Amino acid sequence: MSCPSQWSEPIVQVQMLSEAENQVIPNRYIKPLTERPCITRSNDNLNIPVIDLFGLINGDNATQKAIMDEISIACREWGFFQVVNHGINDELVDEVREVWREFFHQPIEVKQEYANTPKTYEGYGSRIGIQKGAILDWSDYYFLNYLPSNLKDHKKWPSQPPFLRDTTEEYSKKIVKLGKIMLKVFSSNLGLQKDYLQNAFGGDDIGACLRVNIYPKCPQPDLTLGLSSHSDPGGMTFLLPDEHVSGLQVRKDGEWITVKPAPHAIIVNIGDQIQVLTNAIYKSVEHRVIVNPNKERVSLAYFFNPKSDVLIEPATELVTLKTPALYQPMTFDDYRRFIRIKGLHGKSQVDSLKSQR
Repeated sequence: MSCPSQWSEPIVQVQMLSEAENQVIPNRYIKPLTERPCITRSNDNLNIPVIDLFGLINGDNATQKAIMDEISIACREWGFFQVVNHGINDELVDEVREVWREFFHQPIEVKQEYANTPKTYEGYGSRIGIQKGAILDWSDYYFLNYLPSNLKDHKKWPSQPPFLRDTTEEYSKKIVKLGKIMLKVFSSNLGLQKDYLQNAFGGDDIGACLRVNIYPKCPQPDLTLGLSSHSDPGGMTFLLPDEHVSGLQVRKDGEWITVKPAPHAIIVNIGDQIQVLTNAIYKSVEHRVIVNPNKERVSLAYFFNPKSDVLIEPATELVTLKTPALYQPMTFDDYRRFIRIKGLHGKSQVDSLKSQR
């Protein structure tokens, strides 16, 4: 499968639909009955774990071990957790989110200068899959590459607001540092060499890319989704949520749990590539985004991914007669091409690979 250089049909910005203040949404955004958020009631009594990382860097061995155990339990039981005291100062967390909110409120002609294509997705866009006539999500986004460094091009990053590029660069460096720490913790918790996952991702040539999402207010939020149910195709994701507007929902035991963000927290979740590398000891988890009738929502999702041409397969140390390898080797580039062609469809890609064995 290959991705075309242009979209198969005209792109409509959801933000423009929202600002038109129509009382109904176009049919293209109405989800099937079984996928609408009103079908499954969210469990308001649950939340994903919140883990304080301060002692992981600054504590004694016992404190570090206790925090690593919390992370291990969260990875095995949830596939999602929030981290606080993560090494990114509160001011930067607030600034990077708000400078991107300012970008989305630039005139449309400014944003359209960065309009993307399905070939790379880099730039300003409003859809993920390329299938003509597909049911769409109620969101717009900006996608940019950070690592490997040969893919990073600041000229493709918005020049307005004035401090967007510098702020995003500073935030990106901090997220990459956090990602490397998490890979070491995951490896150690699995009984692997602490650099195992980093090396499996490609060593110093890992991938890191950012998708900034805006979910405009929606007049019929019970009929659509800001982002359809899916698991992330990459290694792991670091999400900076909108603290003032809930939207992220995680599927747990058949129920949709609405995540309640802790102040200045970063949400970490397992992606499909770590599910493959750990032979499904750690599992990627379905999640989705609901929309709000009165408020917009802005979030930043940083994807920490394997190098595109590295073969990803279960770690040999985690494969035994009782736990045989569940997945055939595949490069991340081949894997994510499925998403670019088909769009978001639950866990259909990683589950289809498993069923072929």
